[in-house]
Parts: sequence; structure tokens; C-alpha cells
Amino acid sequence: MTIRTLALLSAATVALAACGHKTDTATMTNSDTDTTMTTTTTTNMGMANGMDANMVAPMPSASQTFVNTAAASDAFEIAAAKLALDQSKSASVKSFANQMIKAHTGSTEKLKTVTAGLTPPLTPDATLTPDQQSMLDGLKGKSGSDFDTAYAASQVAAHEAALAGLKNYAATGDVPQLKDFANGLIPTVTAHLNMAKGLK
Repeated sequence: MTIRTLALLSAATVALAACGHKTDTATMTNSDTDTTMTTTTTTNMGMANGMDANMVAPMPSASQTFVNTAAASDAFEIAAAKLALDQSKSASVKSFANQMIKAHTGSTEKLKTVTAGLTPPLTPDATLTPDQQSMLDGLKGKSGSDFDTAYAASQVAAHEAALAGLKNYAATGDVPQLKDFANGLIPTVTAHLNMAKGLK
């Protein structure tokens, strides 16, 4: 094989790889020296699968976003309440925490029932938001009265956010069953917010 042939083969391989086209492995044998040269090009995965490399995953619908927000709110409340049971010395804080576990566990079950009955069904994602995770992490490092103060503040903030989300979806949501769910929770979350404001 001549140097010119090798140069042409290399240039063709580079050109094809740059275009994102799949090429089969090319094998050439030099009969004079019984050596084999193999050249393989890579495949542009996005193009091979018929996908545009600039394609972005679709945004979740407003209803899916609401469902995820409600699920994450419940998960945060339950996790924070469990910390309160372990780290607080206050009877009133522990009583509130027990109520939060009971109420938000019930809310989660109701949400799952409602979303499973939709067509198509929605699956709640209870992954905490960065703010929720940050609040939870902050609580983990506290105890006694410092914990109680931080827990009360986190509960006010969390219930204000939850109430705003429920009111917004109840007014503008597009799934009647979820609007009913939101409307049904507004009085409960309002009561929880008032209780949180009264925590000492």
C-alpha cells in the first residue's frame, strides 16, 4: 500500500466521522508485509437515533408540575416532622409534628388515588426542591430551642408556599379532579399555617 493511498483513506475517514455518518470498519491488507490496518469511525449517537443534538426534553405539563409540587411538599413535611420528634424538647412542637405526619401521609395517599384515576394517569414525583432540601439539611444540625425556632420558621415558609400553589392550581388548573383536590386541601393547609405561626 502506498503512502498516498493511506493518506486518502485517513482523509475520507475523518470526513465521514465529522459528518456524523456511520461507516463500517474498513480493513486493508498490505500483501507485501502481511500487515493489516483497520480504521473504525465513530457514530454520532444523536444523528444515528434520528434525534437532533439540540433537542431538549419536553417540559412537564402544569398538572404534572402541580402533582410533583404537592408530593414534594408532603415529603418535606413528613421528613421535617420526623426530625422534630427526634430533636425537639418541646411538647407543642412534637404534637404539631405528629399532626403533620398524619395529615401529610393522608394527603399523599389521596394524591396518589386521584392521579391514578386520571386518563392518562399522572405519577407524583416527591423529589424535594433544592430549597426544601436546604431547609431540611439546616434542621439536621440543630437541637433544643434552636431546632424549635428553625422548625417553626420552616413550617411557616413551607405552608405559605403550599397554600399559594394550591390556590393557584385551584384557580387556573386544567384537570377538574386535581382542582377539587387543591380546593379540598386549602382549609387544611391554612389551619396548618396558622398553627405553625403559633409554635413556640
